[in-house]
Amino acid sequence: MKLSVVIPAYNEEDSIPETLHSLYNTLAKYDIPHEIWVTNDNSKDNTAKVLTELQKEIPTLVFETNKGPNGFGYAVRYGLERFSGDCVAVFMADMSDDPEDLVKYYNTMNEQNVDAVFGSRWIKGGKVIDYPGTKKVINRIANLIIRMTMRISYDDTTNAFKLYKRETIQGIKPFLSPHFNLTVELPLKAIVRGYTYAVVPNSWTNRKYGESKLKIKEMGSRYFFILMYCFIEKFFSRGDYIKKD
Repeated sequence: MKLSVVIPAYNEEDSIPETLHSLYNTLAKYDIPHEIWVTNDNSKDNTAKVLTELQKEIPTLVFETNKGPNGFGYAVRYGLERFSGDCVAVFMADMSDDPEDLVKYYNTMNEQNVDAVFGSRWIKGGKVIDYPGTKKVINRIANLIIRMTMRISYDDTTNAFKLYKRETIQGIKPFLSPHFNLTVELPLKAIVRGYTYAVVPNSWTNRKYGESKLKIKEMGSRYFFILMYCFIEKFFSRGDYIKKD
């Protein structure tokens, strides 16, 4: 099963070399057939130039520049429309996600034959390193609201780092979110539409370079919009979008 890894990158010239080398070396070590798909989200720094140079060193690296519209959600969606693998993971460019966890996701999908694999940083075996205190409080409250609203037990919906089969991605279209709320839209739609999933512990490490692109004050209403959309679909669509066997 070929794995595609979609990585949105905006002004990540400092982080992207270490991220991609680590990712490629790990996947190669386990002989996992893969492609690394990077969406350069119209970066204003030297991200595109750095990626061009990295292609000489990483044979599985593919990248394109998304001329617009831009934003985290648009960048991920750009890759999700173009990846070639049998399954696809969303992976961050800032080294916050661990490639070893991706291998665990991949093996879990193969072993359990599930439609998606979600990580949780908050269950036994999960961990966070240098997680900002205020961000952690907001994260836990947001995920609690999602769990209560959607009546699910999964506790880390907001983290982007997840793995989906190609058929799952096709089945949860069309995508609505142009920004970080896509991280909520993808797993909630998969759950609501009846796709099977496994949850495994994963780790998260705060970025070494640059600054986070997530602006919490700007995102609150957008997260709420997607949550309400998924709530309406779950309780009022009468099963019109449920996975067909």
